[in-house]
Amino acid sequence: MKTKEFCKMISRSTPGPGDGGNTGSWRVLRPVIDLEKCIPVKTNKRACFNCWLYCPDCVVTKTIPPVIDFEYCKGCGICAEECPV
Repeated sequence: MKTKEFCKMISRSTPGPGDGGNTGSWRVLRPVIDLEKCIPVKTNKRACFNCWLYCPDCVVTKTIPPVIDFEYCKGCGICAEECPV
């Protein structure tokens, strides 16, 4: 009996702002970062960044303070839901 060899193939893509198109004109909700509560701002350390990690459109920067690119943000609210504060 012959054995078959299988190769593992991995597809990799890197999403970026604007891949889904400009959404700023039809967004209904607009997220707001409360800088008094934001963990990276309060601690001045690169910590947390759940908003950056979970944003499906990659429009949140991983900077202190985090910044949202509203031109491409679709207002889904995932960043607000995942924020621990």
